[in-house]
Amino acid sequence: MRDGTEAPLTSAIREYNIISLQRGLRMLQLLAGSHRGLPAAEIAKLSGLPVSTVHRFLVNLESGGFLSRDNTGNYHLGVACVFLGAAAREQLDIRTVSLPHLHILNHRTRETVHLTVRHHASAVYIEKLDSPQPLRIHSRIGASVPLHCSAGGKILLDYMSEPERDKLLSQLELQRFTENTVGSIQELQTQLARVRKNGYASDLEEHELHVRCIAAPIWDHAGGVNASLSVTGPAFRMSSARLREIAPLVRQAGMEISRELGYDGAFTGSLPTSLPSRYKPSGILPLRRKKVASK
Repeated sequence: MRDGTEAPLTSAIREYNIISLQRGLRMLQLLAGSHRGLPAAEIAKLSGLPVSTVHRFLVNLESGGFLSRDNTGNYHLGVACVFLGAAAREQLDIRTVSLPHLHILNHRTRETVHLTVRHHASAVYIEKLDSPQPLRIHSRIGASVPLHCSAGGKILLDYMSEPERDKLLSQLELQRFTENTVGSIQELQTQLARVRKNGYASDLEEHELHVRCIAAPIWDHAGGVNASLSVTGPAFRMSSARLREIAPLVRQAGMEISRELGYDGAFTGSLPTSLPSRYKPSGILPLRRKKVASK
């Protein structure tokens, strides 16, 4: 600060910055990035610390179960790290992680946004943000839609393991809701192949007339897809051209959520750089309770 006094936040950071703790955590990070493990000399070189200092840290971390040493002298992450990782994953609430990204998607598209998980042969909404536009889709958290004719449901169906998907398809009742609803397993499999190729799924008035939707997958830390997010709106606002422009945004949001959930696999396809200006909100319209259809 100009008067020479230290800002309270800076002072607090310095007070709580425990150097020895930071060094120990740095060693754990180094070992987390090495599949073969590292000897003490290599850890000292990478951390920039004396071997004697590194040795003291390694002994303490090993005694606490955070590290283990193999018969070649290499150190690896220990079982205590496994327990911590498992506990962290259990504490990750997909709704909490997803909500900031859902808000961004809702703000940029100005359409209704859903977060969906599978329950048996249905897709269930576990989070929803309404469109700010006067004419919008009516839906509710906890409502379910069929897997075979909803965008989020197709994502959940397509990214199952092959044996699980084949078993479910053999039991699935392909109820027709509109003239656009898929009518056979063969037709559905063709659609699912397109989903995997594009990285997103669509519902073109297949579950309800005048309602269109586009969805993308969310991967978990193990590389499984147990959730999807989607953008839904009335058909007159969701033309094929606009769906193509929204698709990269939905995929981007799904990818960012996936990474926060611990997924570190590769993604394919192009990513959006910006949304076309005509879809950028110029201001939030007053909310009015005019509904189109249940979704």
